[in-house]
Amino acid sequence: DVGNLGAIVRIAECAGVHAIVIPDKGSAQINSHSIKASAGAIFKIPICRASSLKEVTHFLRNSGLQVVACTEKAKENYVAVDYSLPTAFVFGSEETGVSTDVLRNSDKLVAIPLAGEISSLIVSVSAGVVLYEAVRQRGK
Repeated sequence: DVGNLGAIVRIAECAGVHAIVIPDKGSAQINSHSIKASAGAIFKIPICRASSLKEVTHFLRNSGLQVVACTEKAKENYVAVDYSLPTAFVFGSEETGVSTDVLRNSDKLVAIPLAGEISSLIVSVSAGVVLYEAVRQRGK
């Protein structure tokens, strides 16, 4: 969804994220709608397309970053992780979530506790909640 992509980019830019990686295939396009939803943040943060997010997460781990995948399947609460460490966050698609390969390649799997009957949040809201926990922990 281009609106979600724009919202995630906007949140990421406001939270001080260094770059965003999205898959070559199956992800929202950068277009006038995503640009509008991002409030122009798309022009302020590097956005990279990759053919394999599994390879990207492997590269990031080997480069010293912890990879934290946000998934409703996780048992660990998102606030229990130390985000003062260099961290790459993975957020899945609305339809399928985070792929099994990327989940296996992640250091931590975290979930946002939900009190209602709906089983998940929209991905841009999840990104905002988790990224701003990292901002809070880093004291920015």
